[in-house]
Amino acid sequence: MAQAQLLQSISPAQVATHNQGYDYDLVIVGGGIAGLTLASALKDSGLSVLLVEAKVESAAVCKGQAYAVHMLSALIFQGIGVWDKILPQIEVYRRVCLSDADYPDVVEFATADIGTKDLGYVAEHQALLYPLQEFVQNCPNVTYLCPAEVVSTNYQQDAVAIEIKVAEQLQTIKSKLLVAADGSRSRIRQAADIKTRGWKYWQSCIVAFVKPEKFHNHTAYEKFWSSGPFAILPLPGNRCRIVWTAPHQEAKALCALDDEQFLTELSRRFGNQMGKLELLGDRFIFQVQLMQSDRYALHRLALVGDAAHNCHPVGGQGLNLGIRDVAALAQVIQEAHQVGEDIGSLKVLKRYERWRKRENLVILGFTDLLDRMFSNHFLPLVLVRRLGLWFMQRLPLLKVFTLKLMIGLKGKTPKIAQQYSLFREASQ
Repeated sequence: MAQAQLLQSISPAQVATHNQGYDYDLVIVGGGIAGLTLASALKDSGLSVLLVEAKVESAAVCKGQAYAVHMLSALIFQGIGVWDKILPQIEVYRRVCLSDADYPDVVEFATADIGTKDLGYVAEHQALLYPLQEFVQNCPNVTYLCPAEVVSTNYQQDAVAIEIKVAEQLQTIKSKLLVAADGSRSRIRQAADIKTRGWKYWQSCIVAFVKPEKFHNHTAYEKFWSSGPFAILPLPGNRCRIVWTAPHQEAKALCALDDEQFLTELSRRFGNQMGKLELLGDRFIFQVQLMQSDRYALHRLALVGDAAHNCHPVGGQGLNLGIRDVAALAQVIQEAHQVGEDIGSLKVLKRYERWRKRENLVILGFTDLLDRMFSNHFLPLVLVRRLGLWFMQRLPLLKVFTLKLMIGLKGKTPKIAQQYSLFREASQ
């Protein structure tokens, strides 16, 4: 798999100086999936792009992070032109089973509900990262700078001056727009004094890989236990990724168990539908939080992905919200560029903020509601949620609405995703 190109300095040949003294039209800070997707989406935009990444190998790769990739995200990747490189390395799921602990009434979502061949996909971090890195290296308008660190930013009326450290040397880049794709602890967001709202949950997430005795049959499971949601995601090689939410102390105690004890506890929540389980690799734990930035845009600055928001992992929304962010931002700034507008002006960037902030708030609220509704023993809520599952399974319109909301098909669709359709595959 091709790795990111390592550039030790920005030479005059690499810097675009054709545009009124600007070195680049925009600078993206953060070479993770969100940053790479934005750079890739701007391939044919006519804009010069600098992508700055501090780390050669991300923590997500080291931990073997994995994600649900929803239908709209797949359409965006297809529109960019990188989907054919991603698809062979990931797993498809064609059925989702939603249940409340051991309650027998299970809601099953299937491809027939929305007329598609697949419902979604599951990808390990590197299965998305490496094809995007390779794609960006073949974009003539993108310079990929790694390792490099942004030291300071100076927002001016007509530009943003970005001081970058490369190989212990400082260089200043002048750009029309700075995009922060540098994660939930975004230094760019903090330096711009953009406030955030939200909270840390009483829960932590345990993530691990397992290999079941029986085939996963392209099925994803979301099981709601009183301690928190428990997800099983299918992966290539008949492996599964488990995302196990529990109160902090319980999660820490589970991680402290030896492998045999951990598998015993895991099997109780996993169920016996796939037979005996084998634990693969290490387990990791992280705290769960909800966060929404007060603003997604300032003059010369836009936030995308985890730099703008975080949500509970239930439903696998986090990565997908970030991919929708960058598709929306790419569309907004390309359309502005085509009519001669300043892509870094607050007037232009507000269009992106209005589009994505409201849509993200709906999903953040929905995931928070799901977690709070199901993560308790309160009898009235238990009765309400089980009645809700009963109605969802028997009312097709409610079931389809919920499914489309969760896979990104109820909001505004970026133009890059409208050109292509994975839906056609269902009839082929």
